[in-house]
Formats: sequence, C-alpha cells, structure tokens
Amino acid sequence: MRVALRSLRSALGPVLAAALVSLSGGVQALSLEERQALDLSHYVVTRPGASYFDVAERRRLLATTDNALLLHQMDRLDNAQSCRQSLAQPVLSEGLRLPSFYPRPQRWYEASRPYFRFEDTVSGLAGAYMTTGEAYYADCLVRYLDRWARHDGLLDFHYQIYEPQAWYATESMIFAAAMAYSIVRPAVEGEEERTQRVEAWLNRLAHRHAGIPGRSGGSCCNNHFYRRALYASMVGVLTEDDALFRFGVSAVHSALAEMTPEGGFPRELARGRRALHYQNYALLYLITNMQVIARQGYDIFDLSVEGRTIHDGVELALRGLTAPSHFHERVGLEVPEEQYLGFIDDPQYFAWMEIYQARYADPRIDDFLRPYRAIYNRSAGGYLTLYFMSPEAQQLALPGSPVRDEQAPAYDFDPYGDS
Repeated sequence: MRVALRSLRSALGPVLAAALVSLSGGVQALSLEERQALDLSHYVVTRPGASYFDVAERRRLLATTDNALLLHQMDRLDNAQSCRQSLAQPVLSEGLRLPSFYPRPQRWYEASRPYFRFEDTVSGLAGAYMTTGEAYYADCLVRYLDRWARHDGLLDFHYQIYEPQAWYATESMIFAAAMAYSIVRPAVEGEEERTQRVEAWLNRLAHRHAGIPGRSGGSCCNNHFYRRALYASMVGVLTEDDALFRFGVSAVHSALAEMTPEGGFPRELARGRRALHYQNYALLYLITNMQVIARQGYDIFDLSVEGRTIHDGVELALRGLTAPSHFHERVGLEVPEEQYLGFIDDPQYFAWMEIYQARYADPRIDDFLRPYRAIYNRSAGGYLTLYFMSPEAQQLALPGSPVRDEQAPAYDFDPYGDS
C-alpha cells in the first residue's frame, strides 16, 4: 500500500495551502486541520481483537525453545506476579495531577510511582501469561482492569496547556493496558460482563484523552501525537472502533509527510541537543503503532510519502546511535554537535528495535541490541525481547555497555518528550 504525497495532498484540497506549518530548515509540516482532513476511510479494523503479535504462534515457539536468554526471562516471570497484591492496588480515579518534570525531577518521579506501578502490573501479568499459559494470569489481568473500569480509573485527569503532566502520564497507561489486554483476551472465558466493561472503559478513556488536541506546535503533533496514536490503534482494534483506528493510522501518514529528505522528524530534531534522543523516541511509538496496524493486514511499513518511508527514519537513528558525534552532520538541519546521550544506557528506549528486527533482520540492530537484551518497556509493549526476538539471534544476556564513539554523560531521564 504505497501512497504518494500528491494523492495525499489531493485528498486535502484547499486546506493544504492555508494550513502548512513551516519548521526549521524550510521543512513543511502538517497542521492539525490538515491532518484531520486526511482521507483514511479505507483503513478499517479487519481483525477485531488481534494483538500486536501472534500470541498463539509465539507461545508455541516459547514452549519448545532452548534459547537461554528467553528461558531466563521466562523463569523470572514464572510466579513473579501476585494477583491478590495486584488487586489491592488503589485505583487512580479522581483529580489526577502531577508536578512538572522540570526543575525537580525527583519530586515528579515520586509522584509518578503509582502510574508506573499500573504499567508494570498490566505488562507483568501479560508476560506471566505468555510464559506459563495459565489462565490465572489472564483472568487476573481482566479482573484488575475491570476494577479500574468500575471506578472510572484515569478518566479524571487534570489538563491545562501548560500543566500537561497528568495527560502525558495517562497516555502510556492507556496503551500499556490495551496492549497487555490484547495478549490475554482470547484466553479469558466466561467473563463477558467484565471484558465488555473493560473494553467500554478503554474506548471511553481513549476518546476522552485523544479529544484533547494538545499544544499547537508541540504536543498536538509531535511524539505525544505518536503516543496517543499507539493507544488509539490498539483500542480501536480491541473495540472495533474504526475512528480510533484511523486516528492511529493518521500519525504514521503525518510523520512521513513531515519527514526531511534525510529521514528526520523535524518536530523532534527541533529539540536541539536532544535531537537524537527524540528521533529515537518518535520511532519507539511509531514502529510499535505500525506493528499494530500491520497486524490488521496493511502494508504500513511500506507506506511511502514523496519517496520517504519509515525506513529512512530508522536509518538516520541507527547512524546516529552508532556514531552520535556525527549525527548533526547527517540530519540536514541546524542541530548542535554535542548531543544528549543519557538515554543510550536505558534499554527501554530501544524496544522498537525488537519489532523492527523481527521484520527486517538488520545485522546492525542485532549488534546494537546485544548488550541491552532482554528488553522490557513497562508501557510500550512490555517484554519485547520475549515476544519478538528470534531464538537464533542471541543466546545470552551480555554485561557491559554498547560500543559507541564517545561516552554518554550522566543526564537526567527525560520522561515524556515535551518540556
């Protein structure tokens, strides 16, 4: 399914000329109005309830594998999650509000612990089900989410244009819940009332959250849009909501339409010293979202807009990650030579690579991922190595840091991609 930009623009009509937003380096970016005018009517949910990978096929592989790395991760998940303790966690349901990450990240981190606990819980229960095949974990996850659904969890979050932290936090909680639920849903029997309530809650929550457009020139259209798109696609699939699904698809179209000739996402490259960080950060959600869409039968990884595909974005990121000091020379925009590299030592940021590698087997990715595996991202997919890595790729988890051309300075963790 290849879409030329001229077709894209013809679908937009006169909106295009009036609504383009100019970014650095003369790159033209889609406005919110232009994005909403995209004709994506041919994108519909074709496989309701399908997860972001073939759960049955992967469980068959894990049941017979002798890969030491996968077996070690499975051993750690076996009996690691208590349903009783999970169900005892308080539901976040009223007046959700978080302090800004800057200038006191430790205060933000402490306030965010309950949000992280939710993501770890849902991802952990899904991982335990994948490892054991026991309905206990699947049923527990449904009961856990049903408790949040019955108490309208997450729906009452605070949002103002300059106080978006609770909005940011709930983004990842929604797709963490949806992706975990997609793994266990086929294994749950006799719980129609609970599953219907969970799905209705996820749908209501997704529409409530996505109904906030975000800050113009920032969270409306940058990596936060890609994060919202991830839950929109997954919840759209789970609840057969074509409108939500198309919202998710629109992020991919928008990202490619804005992409620079070098493969950069200009809204992310505009972050200066954090340009490489955000190029990679955007891929974390775009690639994962594309995997959800591809499971519905669409060749989204081959989508081409004016000759540019997601592979161009991947190529730029890989070149930057393997030689950060030369990244600024490749992007075609004014990006500072000294790049923030604190994220390079954090495996969660490279979860997207396991998905991409399962499709395209780039030896550079295997080399890069070797010291990071097994990769876990509490919200964007959970146990990605367990779910996607070929057993032939790597047998053991390796100690040490990835080889790169300079040492990463110790910077603070940047949580959500928008200051």
